[in-house]
This record gives sequence, structure tokens and C-alpha cells, in this order.
Amino acid sequence: MNANSSSLAGRVAIVTGASRGIGLAARGGCVVDVSSIAGRTPSPGIAFYGVSKAAVDHLTAGLAVELAPTVRVNAVAPAVVRTRFAAALYADREDEVAGAYPLGRLGEPADVAAAVAFLASDQAAWITGQTLVLDGGLTLTGRPA
Repeated sequence: MNANSSSLAGRVAIVTGASRGIGLAARGGCVVDVSSIAGRTPSPGIAFYGVSKAAVDHLTAGLAVELAPTVRVNAVAPAVVRTRFAAALYADREDEVAGAYPLGRLGEPADVAAAVAFLASDQAAWITGQTLVLDGGLTLTGRPA
């Protein structure tokens, strides 16, 4: 997502339109968005990306209030996950980057998928407006994302 207003407006339109248009608001349901720890912690070289993800976090909280009580809205905020998209952040130095994480490894797509599945499940029925940080403990160290 870009840090421009049309991208944010698009997210709002999709979520609120879906909640009204397909009856999500009447039937109930949930939305799980994808943010990033870059939206919470300054990340050198990707400031605009971080700004856009901070906006996602705020939008998640706002829509949670607006769409409650029938629709829950949450987000996940992963750190570096081993994907093609993030490869430039760890290419040729994965061990070094992973060493900064208290859990000693980068995230895997399955880590994010499991968190999304939980937030979408009935087990998370009393959770809304939250952004779940998935970072192997990185933000606890005070190091940049």
C-alpha cells in the first residue's frame, strides 16, 4: 500500500462496502488486515512504507469501532518474513539479520498465516481493533525494524 490517500480510501471503501454490500454487518464477521512493525518503529530507508502501515494500524482501530458489534477488525504487523517481497532486507546476510531477533530467526509465511487464522477464528471473538505484532521479539530490543 502506498502512503497516499487514494490507497487508504480504497481500503476503507472495500471494508465498509463489503460490510454493507454483502451483508457482513448484518451477519457478522471479521476483517484481518496486514500492517508491519515498520508502522510502529522507525525503519531506515523505508519511511514512507512505515507511514502507510501506521495508517493501516489507525484504520484498523477506527473501523473496529465503526463496524462493531457485528464485525471485528484486527491486523497483524510482522517484522521481516522470509518472502520474495522482503528478500532485499536480508539477502546475503540472513544469519546476521536473524541474529538481531531474540528468537534467532526471521518470520515464515506460516507464522503470519497462523496469526491471521487465529484472529479470524471464533477463539478471537472478543478481540477487535488490535494490531498483533509478529516480530520474534525484535521490537523488545529497541533495534530498528
